[in-house]
Amino acid sequence: MATYDKLVLVTRKTRLQQLVERFNSRGQARFYIEHAGGDWKDYAAEDDAYARSLDALHHSLDLGLRVQTLDRAIVPTFLFAPSDLVVTVGQDGLVANVAKYAGTQPIVAVNPDPARFDGVLLPFTPDGARAAVGKAVEGKARVREVTLAEARLTDGQRLLGFNDLYIGSRTHVSSRYSLRVTGGAAGTGGTGDTAEFQSSSGVLVSTGAGSTGWMSSVFNMAAALASFTGGTPGTRPTLTWEDPRLCFVVREPFSSKHSGISVVAGVIGPGQSLIIESRMPSGGVIFSDGVEADAMAFDSGATATIAAAAQRTKLVVG
Repeated sequence: MATYDKLVLVTRKTRLQQLVERFNSRGQARFYIEHAGGDWKDYAAEDDAYARSLDALHHSLDLGLRVQTLDRAIVPTFLFAPSDLVVTVGQDGLVANVAKYAGTQPIVAVNPDPARFDGVLLPFTPDGARAAVGKAVEGKARVREVTLAEARLTDGQRLLGFNDLYIGSRTHVSSRYSLRVTGGAAGTGGTGDTAEFQSSSGVLVSTGAGSTGWMSSVFNMAAALASFTGGTPGTRPTLTWEDPRLCFVVREPFSSKHSGISVVAGVIGPGQSLIIESRMPSGGVIFSDGVEADAMAFDSGATATIAAAAQRTKLVVG
């Protein structure tokens, strides 16, 4: 049984807290919101609900373990220890952001405001967090091991994605690269390696956990376009959180004398990978889970190998 001596309580600033930091006072923040036509009461209600949830957690998680509160902004530089049990308090995106850095440490994800947030990845309310943490400490918690995506550069840099990885241009100019699928990933139409030069709006790679997020919007667009042009929408690949496969889509591929569109979507299975070589002199980037600040440069000469990561996130669900 694992031994934990510390709870790491990961928090995130509310919209109101971010505005107070920007304008130096709550009054100035209110003036800005109302002057812009926003609903001050909504901002205040969200902030109050979050504060109440944090206060309740600090009281209920008095289990004899040290508690360290950590803001989301610090997570990328924080070293999680094997004796840390992680508790996140925020939206689903906070779980995705923390999962990449928590290693094999279990995560208890708490929904601070169930009336506001759907909480697909947030199985616990502040009232139920004590029982969930107690089970995790005793080694009796039910855990789902969630597949992560990994992008690894030839210089040794790597980036994990809980929901998805984006590979392409940082701005809205064309992303230029060569793409190769090793092992004939399903959906590419080949049995061996398939490669081509492409110009597009970038490549999106999704895990099973992320298949209901950004990737779902791509399939929504494809289905709507098929309907508009009189076609029949295809069947979307179904991936569970634990599925070892990844799904990739090339966004808005452009066909020309120099760029192909034969490999625009596929499933990357165990033992397979997506290899992308940048042809962008500058502005190329790889980021994960929608966080553009947490990124690797991907300019000409850089090659990324993308596959499911050996590391998995342990998400406590009961």
